[in-house]
Amino acid sequence: MSGINKVILVGHLGKDPETRILEGGVSVTSFPLATSETYNKDGRKVEQTEWHNIVMWRGLADMAAKYLQKGRLVYIEGKLRTRSFEDKEGVKKYTTEVVAENFTLLGRKSDFDGDQRAISRSADTFFNGSNNNGTIDNDPAY
Repeated sequence: MSGINKVILVGHLGKDPETRILEGGVSVTSFPLATSETYNKDGRKVEQTEWHNIVMWRGLADMAAKYLQKGRLVYIEGKLRTRSFEDKEGVKKYTTEVVAENFTLLGRKSDFDGDQRAISRSADTFFNGSNNNGTIDNDPAY
């Protein structure tokens, strides 16, 4: 039996998404996402926040760049991916990211300043026109 690599997060964007266009016109968008939980310690309510690095590829990256912004509450599904890179001094570093497969904006209707219908229409058009089964491939070509 093979393993399962599935991540589900609900949190707030820590800053506006950053989008880059790579060789071949492939877009990648990334941003930090904060998830918080509360618990009681010695009769006091304590909040603990975790930060997650989120990465989105291709069409999903374009949608995120267009509709996500700092502070927005979002539901994200994806998988964990660890990669290595060299820093400016040539030292090999490792980072773990959530490669998102889809996202859903959450929050009250008033949070969207009237753009919720535009988001839904744009997403419907994008996903229904993307390929035969309405999904997109968000994995980078490794």
